[in-house]
Amino acid sequence: MDFDLTTEQRLLRDTVREFARQEVAPVAEELDREKRFPYEIVEKMGKLGMMGIPFPTEYGGGGADTLSYVLAIEELARVDSSVCITVAAHTSLGTMPIHLWGNEEQASEWMPELCSGRRLASFGLTEAEGGSDAGATRTRAKLTDGEWVIDGAKQFITNAGTEISGCVTITARTNGDEISNIIVATGTPGYTQGGAYRKMGWNASDTRPLSFEGCRVSESNLLGPRGAGFRQFLHILDGGRIGVAAMGVGLAQGALDEALAYAKERQAFGQPISKFQAIQMKIADLSAEIEAARLLTYKAALQKDRGEPFTLIAAQAKLKTGRLAVRATEEAVQIHGGYGYIEEYPVCRFYRDAKILTIGEGTDEVQQMVIARQLGC
Repeated sequence: MDFDLTTEQRLLRDTVREFARQEVAPVAEELDREKRFPYEIVEKMGKLGMMGIPFPTEYGGGGADTLSYVLAIEELARVDSSVCITVAAHTSLGTMPIHLWGNEEQASEWMPELCSGRRLASFGLTEAEGGSDAGATRTRAKLTDGEWVIDGAKQFITNAGTEISGCVTITARTNGDEISNIIVATGTPGYTQGGAYRKMGWNASDTRPLSFEGCRVSESNLLGPRGAGFRQFLHILDGGRIGVAAMGVGLAQGALDEALAYAKERQAFGQPISKFQAIQMKIADLSAEIEAARLLTYKAALQKDRGEPFTLIAAQAKLKTGRLAVRATEEAVQIHGGYGYIEEYPVCRFYRDAKILTIGEGTDEVQQMVIARQLGC
């Protein structure tokens, strides 16, 4: 395994790191407090090419590999998870299905707008009875006179209710147990975005339920072969888990950054608390665990880029990094003491943002099931 990044990868990482520090960090606490979607930041990221990193240049994408995308996600999560999940959900879940299975007409219609960030894409899989049980989709689409008539509901969908939302790709039963993916444009009659959820974290990202009642779209909005939806979204979830793993690494690193800086400044008993062994042990353990999780995540990205099976390692990375993010943010709050409980300090927001990483893109329990099955259990 080659541990050296290419010149292009280092440049991308450094560019995103500087952008996160200069543009995101100063407003992250305010956006979280006001639960305000970061439209201006998304526009700037679009102009810098950050909304289409792994997609073909012919559609305005960056033409980069998965590892490059992982590096960008890691740097964004290091500063703010709301901005990061907006990019990650748009890329891994929303745009990726159109890139992988869209025909030329669909790609030409959607990819340029999505890669530029002028429009956001989302992916509608989760339902009340179909979250971890991904095959329990109840949304139905009936083909009538050249149109899919869609009825059903989705929940916990990211990016679907913003002013720049362009489309959502949904899973629906198109005949009995047959599941297909269908593109639904924002504004289509019968497609309604519900109110935004009140959440523990990710407060500046858009998350809401969707409903479909007699929603009609063209037969040509079918994404890929009819009945291929189950296989398609399992593949999408595998790739998305690498992105979420990168979020876990970035969030854990951001928590460590804040904890280390605070420990060097905070005085107690006549010296910085970083000089106390109890604090040093926390910081040392987190540093080692983060580096191990980072390498696991990078390996998952490399295996995907090489065209090798990556279901197992993606699930391992997602499981490891989500749990690490929770622990790292908790330790960072502990090192801050009372100030860690105050919203003005980033670690308080980091702590609230971390828990979802053990739930979204498949719970820890689902990851354990996937890992066990991949190992032949």
